[in-house]
Amino acid sequence: MGRLFGTDGVRGVANADLTAELALGLSVAAAHVLGEAGSFEGHRPVAVVGRDPRASGEFLEAAVVAGLASAGVDVLKVGVLPTPAVAYLTGALGADLGVMLSASHNAMPDNGVKFFARGGHKLADELEDRIESVYEEHRTGAPWQRPTGSGVGRVRSYDEGFDQYVAHLIGVLPNRLDGLKIVLDEAHGAAARVSPEAFARAGAEVITIGAEPDGLNINDGCGSTYLGLLKEAVVQHGAHLGIAHDGDADRCLAVDHTGAEIDGDQILAVLALALREQGGLRSDTVVATVMSNLGFKLAMEREGLAIIQTAVGDRYVLEEMKRHGYALGGEQSGHVIILDHATTGDGTLTGLMLAARVASSGRTLADLVSVMERLPQVLINVPDVDKSRVGTSAELASAVAEAERELGSTGRVLLRPSGTEPLVRVMVEAADIDQARAVAGRLADAVKSSLG
Repeated sequence: MGRLFGTDGVRGVANADLTAELALGLSVAAAHVLGEAGSFEGHRPVAVVGRDPRASGEFLEAAVVAGLASAGVDVLKVGVLPTPAVAYLTGALGADLGVMLSASHNAMPDNGVKFFARGGHKLADELEDRIESVYEEHRTGAPWQRPTGSGVGRVRSYDEGFDQYVAHLIGVLPNRLDGLKIVLDEAHGAAARVSPEAFARAGAEVITIGAEPDGLNINDGCGSTYLGLLKEAVVQHGAHLGIAHDGDADRCLAVDHTGAEIDGDQILAVLALALREQGGLRSDTVVATVMSNLGFKLAMEREGLAIIQTAVGDRYVLEEMKRHGYALGGEQSGHVIILDHATTGDGTLTGLMLAARVASSGRTLADLVSVMERLPQVLINVPDVDKSRVGTSAELASAVAEAERELGSTGRVLLRPSGTEPLVRVMVEAADIDQARAVAGRLADAVKSSLG
């Protein structure tokens, strides 16, 4: 698998890349590394372990729990819950470590292991590197120091986590959702129970699709990566809006009453104005990524809000938010972070907040998102090129400059080397889709000729 830890934990095909042995070994290594770092000093360590409904999560959970307990960590098993629920409970219960088993929006054969530090925050990069190093050292023969007798960890189910998390979601809502009819697409994933319960307790009339996980159907033709079923259901039931999650419910996309898709940029725009009105948008600033639609940036500037842009990835958005204390950030893909109430993207919380804005304003979601005009965006992946020379090729720089002159202030160009594949991503935005396609095509040709 190369380097084990990616931008969101360790992922791979379950039982091929991500084996029970790897999950167990990483868990033991994490316990030792955090212990050495002083995270457990003066008390008996506790970990919260949760998973999404994938069939492979059953044996991987057993492996993780065994690894932690064998290293002297007491384990609270919270069962099938969203990633943000595990992060929240890690903080709320004062646990020293959280572990989530999920591959998010990936297909069912994949799975992943993601660690949270005390407070429910993502582990620092240096700790992940140390865990990987210690795991590799012991995988090749170095014996572990193992507790015995009363020193081994104890394991118990913590079924209260479900109600505790739902109560948290309801408790942070600015207003109830009475009078709203909402369709929820749960992607047959981790939020299949949590999300409908939270929306119903908040007062909404709830219709669910994709809420019958069987361990095999997660993300299968439903959820935030397949909005077709949700769009049909919203129109069919005459709902005010629809909300779609991915497999671990850390992201949220939406559909308005006409069936039109609402992406993460549009959700961010609506929530930013709502938070400012409530006095909760610190420094009148929103954090987004360089892939955010230019229409979002123009809309926020028109409304007098500042935009901070980061590299692509919700981890970079979160790092910037934590560094400067910003309250709201997110990605076009629907990862929205409301830092006063969550330490990670939380799809259920985002959907609730969006619905709360519809309820309190008395306006349709379509009307609320009209604050921004989503400009046509074209993305072309150019494979088999030397992506390392994107920033140094004079020929390519000349082609980009020419494209930017043509587009002017109503367009944008972004060339980005892929982080995982030998290709360059060419993204062009313009007021006209035909112009965007033409400029993107020319730039893709320039990438091939200058970097091929």
